Order: sequence, then C-alpha cells, then structure tokens
Amino acid sequence: MRLADLASQLNVDAGASADTRITGFAIDHRKVAPGNVFGAFQGAAVNGEDFIPAAIASGAIAVVARPEARVEGAVHLADDTPRRAFARAASLYFRPTPDTVVAVTGTNGKTSCVEMTRQIWRMCGERAASIGTLGVTTPDESVSTGLTTPDIVTFLSNMTGLAREGVTHVAYEASSHGLSQYRNEGLPVHAGGFTNLSRDHLDYHSDMDDYFAAKMRLFTEVVDEGGTAVIWADDEWSGKAIEVATRRGLKILTVGEKGKGINLIARKPSPLGQELKFVHGGKAYAIRLPLIGAYQVANALTSAGLALATGTDPDRVFDAVSRLQPVRGRLERAAISVSGAPVYVDYAHTPDALAAAIAALRPHVNGRLITVFGAGGDRDTGKRKPMGEAAAAGSDLVIVTDDNPRGEDAASIRETVMQGAGYAARNIGGRRDAIAAAIAEAGSADIVLVAGKGHEQGQIVGSGDDMKVLPFDDVAVARECAAQLAAESTR
Repeated sequence: MRLADLASQLNVDAGASADTRITGFAIDHRKVAPGNVFGAFQGAAVNGEDFIPAAIASGAIAVVARPEARVEGAVHLADDTPRRAFARAASLYFRPTPDTVVAVTGTNGKTSCVEMTRQIWRMCGERAASIGTLGVTTPDESVSTGLTTPDIVTFLSNMTGLAREGVTHVAYEASSHGLSQYRNEGLPVHAGGFTNLSRDHLDYHSDMDDYFAAKMRLFTEVVDEGGTAVIWADDEWSGKAIEVATRRGLKILTVGEKGKGINLIARKPSPLGQELKFVHGGKAYAIRLPLIGAYQVANALTSAGLALATGTDPDRVFDAVSRLQPVRGRLERAAISVSGAPVYVDYAHTPDALAAAIAALRPHVNGRLITVFGAGGDRDTGKRKPMGEAAAAGSDLVIVTDDNPRGEDAASIRETVMQGAGYAARNIGGRRDAIAAAIAEAGSADIVLVAGKGHEQGQIVGSGDDMKVLPFDDVAVARECAAQLAAESTR
C-alpha cells in the first residue's frame, strides 16, 4: 500500500512521499518501524503528540494527529478526530478480514454472548472465532488472552490473521471505552447486539446518558448500513436502544419476553439447566438450555439472534443453543466441597451483575447461598455500597473480601462495601482466606458464589511503578481450598 493511497482517503496531499510504501501502523512510539504510520492521540494521562519526534526518528513516514500538532520530517495526516482517522486508515491496510462479523455491547453479558455466538456458528459448521475479555478464541478452542477491546492495531491485525487462517465468522466485544476511542472500527459489521445497561465505568463516563451514548455508537456508526440490531428487549434501556437503531434504519430483531424476533414464553429451572419455550418466525420451540440462571437465557437467546441475523438456519441455531457450554468464569462450577456444596465462580463486578448472578443461583439453593466478593480499587467508587446492598439482599451469608485493590487501601474499600452489606456480613481481607472460609462454612444444601474476578488469572495490587499482578485464579483457588478441606476431613 502506498502512502498516496492512504492520503487520498483522508483528503491529504502526500507530497513527495506519495510513492513510499507503508509497512505497518503503530500507536506506541517504541514499536514504530521504518515505513510505519504513527497515531498520536491525546489521552487522559499521556499525550501521544509528545512522542511524534521519537516516532519519526524510528522511521515513521506519516503521523495521524490533530491539525495543530507539530509534525516535522513526515507527512502530517491531519484530522480533528485522529483516533477515528487512524482507525479508518489502518483498516485500509489490514486485509483480508473475515466475511461475517458481529459485535456485542452492553454492561453485562458481552463476553458470554460473543463466545456463545462463536459456539453456535461452530456447531452449525462455520469456522468461527471470538474476540473479547477472554482473548481470541479460535475454531480449535485455543485462547490467547487479551483486553476486552484491544487497541485498533492489535484488533485489525487479529482480524486479518484469523481471516488468513480460514476463519469466516467472528464475534467481538464492543466496550464503551473501545467504542468511544475508535478501537474497533474499519471493517464491515453485519449485526450488533445490545444486552443491557447498568452502572459501570462512571469513573470514565460523566453519567449514565454519556455511558449509553458511547455504547450506541455501535448502532449509529459501526454496524453497516442495512445491518441488524439484535436487542434484548427486557432491559430498562432496551426501548432507547431500539429507538437509536430504528433512527439509523437498521433491521431490528428483539429478544426476550417482550421480544418480537425471539419471543420467550416460558422458562423453568431444572437441576442442571433450564427448560425454555419460545417462538421465532411463527414457529414454537421447546429446548433444554444446559446453563443455569435467567441472565444465561438472555445471553444464549441474544447470541441466537446474532446467528439468525447473519443468515444461519433457525432450526440449526436453536439445536446448537441446547448444546452450549459454560463460558469461562461465567457461573462456572469450580468445585464441590467435601460436604457436597457446589462452588460457582462468576465475573459479576457491578451491582446489577452481582444481583443477577445471585438470582441465577437462588432457584437451585435448598439451604443457604454464601456469597464472596469485593470491589476493585481505582475504579468507580459509587458502585461499592450498592454492590454490598445487592449481595445482602439476595444472600444468606455475605463475605466481603479483596478484589483488585490496585493503588487504594484494601481495608478502606472493604469498609465501604460493608456499609452496603451490613455488619452481619463478614470482612475477610485475604481473598484465598475468604474463599476457604466460605467453602468450610457450606453445608450439603448450600451453594457458594465467588464473584468479581471470574476468568482473571491475577490480582492487581499497587499502582504505577509499584503495581504487581499476583497470580490468582478464583477457580483454581476454590478447587485447592475444597481439596485441602477434604484432605483434612480424612485425618
């Protein structure tokens, strides 16, 4: 690709460098190689424009930056919204891309939806992958870990790599940060899914309306013209999402009890899952979903909607839904205690998500529901007390512990959570100790829920240069604690 080809797309004159070949794109000046295009963006803590000279010294031939940025020795690809311009420019370079792409946004359920959509496609015979919080999951089930929404260069590079490996279908998570920072732009998106909206990331967004607007970029700008919006219809924000998608002229496929595309008629919990009855296209279906919890129904049917929106046969889609496997760290049964109590691990880290996970387990509890959770440091402090309230409202025993304290005092975080949970709750700082205490407490009719970290493999302590990521996996720790208690009981 020549620089002139790129410059013409941005309505900029490449000058004498017009015939120079582009070798790649970079947003980190330390990763710039000769022939690269460098993206210089203003961030909350760092201004990428400060590193333009270093990027040019390393061989950058062009810089995408604001018009007022100072660029000497390279072509200045100026734009008032440089993140968006850089994303669109990079999308011209990274080719090919998979034929069928869908994206999912919302506060909770994104990870489950993209992974379930991948599973449905795979069971229907497609070579499918997913990109999100769990990383990149390929058709052979291999996973490389990553961020919910990687930077635009990594995102597009992953897409091109998957396409070259023969992947034709990809589902990816579209977070509010990623959408507002143009980190998942530039390739055709056939359908977008909206799961729900509740308080989260208000340390980044000014208020809930700003948070919602960031999510809605998926429908207003990212999904293709004539594409489909798949919307879980039973959330309080669903009506607004439908309005946004309708104004854009997208096709609408709603899902849920209020859904018209997939109309959920009945849901009955069973020991290992739930029985569902719903209608699609005038045809009634009755299936067994091998997952517990109302929100898993929402995730599974939204995923089915995305598969339908991309042309997959309905009967095959719903047969695949009946064979879905649990998603890592999403109501994942980690262990069975020596008393026979199951221990579930879930990623719930917002008040609504915690309440949903508790509600999912409640129909299966014959004794007590014991909930272990904490709140992250250096994040939205306003959700800590409501998380405590949600846990206390639905649990029989609450144990407040550490999550990822980061740069804050862990005891202070727990104290704020305890204000919501009430002082009948237990305060146990060490997360391993808290999990062990819950499992030791659980009787044969009880269920233990360990919430907040889900699939995460580490615990973040400290910040800046003092930050450490200590190895910690809730699933592994729960199994170790259960095994240790079992061993002790035989002595």
